[in-house]
Amino acid sequence: MSEVTMIGIDLAKRVFQLHGADTNGTVIFRKKLTRVQLLAFMSQQPICLVAMEACATVHCWRREIENLGHTVRLIAPNYVKPFVKRQKNDVADADAIVEAASRPTMRFVALKFEAQQARAMLFRTRQMFIGQRTQTINALRGHLAEHGVVAPKGAIHVKRFADAVADKTIGLPEEVRGLAQVYLAQIEGLTVQITALDQRMKGAVKEAEAARRAQTMPGVGPITALAIETFAPDLNCFRRGRDFAAWLGLVPKQNSTGGKPRLGKTSKMGQRDIRRLLISGAMAVLQAVERFGTPHNSWLIAMLERKPRMLVAVALANKMARGLWAMVTKQEDYRTPAATMA
Repeated sequence: MSEVTMIGIDLAKRVFQLHGADTNGTVIFRKKLTRVQLLAFMSQQPICLVAMEACATVHCWRREIENLGHTVRLIAPNYVKPFVKRQKNDVADADAIVEAASRPTMRFVALKFEAQQARAMLFRTRQMFIGQRTQTINALRGHLAEHGVVAPKGAIHVKRFADAVADKTIGLPEEVRGLAQVYLAQIEGLTVQITALDQRMKGAVKEAEAARRAQTMPGVGPITALAIETFAPDLNCFRRGRDFAAWLGLVPKQNSTGGKPRLGKTSKMGQRDIRRLLISGAMAVLQAVERFGTPHNSWLIAMLERKPRMLVAVALANKMARGLWAMVTKQEDYRTPAATMA
C-alpha cells in the first residue's frame, strides 16, 4: 500500500473531514474526525504536506500541525472551488483541497504568526469601536432631530448635543433628556477606548522599522503603516511594486481575449483594509495639492483637471503602493521628486 504524501483537511467547528493521497493522487484514506481526535491522528501520520482552506481558525491549526513536523499550505477558498466535483459536501471539499494543492502553479496564502494576529485584533477592535461610536452618534442625532435639536454630522459636533441636553431652556421632555445622557455616556466611553487603542497602535508602530519607514511617505500615517505591517505578507515575496498594487486590488479588472485588452473598474480583489487606508491617504494628499500646489505634483493637478477626484485618488493610491514596496524592499526612506532632481 502506498504511503500518504498529502492530506487535505476541510475545517469546521467540531467535525473535520480528511482526505489522504499518495504522490500519484490515489486516495489512501477518507476520514471524519472530531476536534479532539485531529492532532492525535496527525501525529501518527508520516511527515507529509497538509493543505487547508484559509479561514479564521486555520492559522492556529497550522501552528499545531507544523509542531508535529508536517508542512502546511493554505489555499484561498476561491481557488479550491473550481476543483469541487458535482456535489458540495465535506468529502468533496477535502478532495478538492488536495487536488488544488497538487497544482504546480497554485498560489498559497501567506502564513500569519501570533504577533501579526495580535496586531490584527488591535486593528479590528479599534475599527469596531469607531463603527459603534458612529452608529450611536447617528442614533442620537436622529432622536434629537425629532425634537428640534439639529447638529452637523461628525463626532466633533457631539458637544452640541451635550450642550443642548444640559440646557434646561430647551424644551426637551425629561425622558428624552435622560436617554440622551445614556447615549452621550456611551459615546464618551467609546471615545476613551478608541484613544487608548490609538496610543497602543502608535507604540506598536514605533517598534517596527518598516512601519516607521512607511510613514515618511506623504499620505501614510501610523494606522496605515500598522495595517501594512499586520495584514500584508513579506513584501519581498512580490517581484515588483505592480504585483503588490495588484494584490491590494488597486488595478483595473481585465476581461481581455484574442490579444485585445479590455480594462474595467478597479478589481477590489485584494486586502480591503490597506486599500481603503491608502485611498483615504491619497485623498488627503489631493487636498494638500489643491490647497498648496507644488511643482513636483503637477501631474496630479493635471489629472484633477481632466479626471474625477476618486479616479485620481485610486491612481495615486496605486502609485503609493508601488512606492511602499520599493521603500520596504530596498530599505530606504521616501524621497521627494524635488530632492531626487536636486
